[in-house]
Amino acid sequence: QVQLVESGGGLVQAGGSLRLSCVASGSIFNLAVMVWYRQAPGKERELVARITSEGSSNYADSVKGRFTISRDDAKNTVYLEMNSLKPEDTAVYYCNLVYWKQYWGKGTLVTVSS
Repeated sequence: QVQLVESGGGLVQAGGSLRLSCVASGSIFNLAVMVWYRQAPGKERELVARITSEGSSNYADSVKGRFTISRDDAKNTVYLEMNSLKPEDTAVYYCNLVYWKQYWGKGTLVTVSS
């Protein structure tokens, strides 16, 4: 089975930075697409960033240029570096692993104050 554990969320002021981490258990991490989603209260879940097993990444327009997704296959870890944070970035951020099916973490809360 695959388990995903996010960390790094917290409270940050607008304009600040935060780095989220997601550690995956299991042996399929190196083969998987890793994705960060987020969901704010009253809003639909949205895709934030994605990185393939080959290292190719893509981003939502709302975070492009501010967020960077990366992975360390030796540590079974995917990261989301968030810079120039805005209040509208406030959400629960979820780690997602895609390999034949999708696995989800429980999320980590990011709160950006004005």
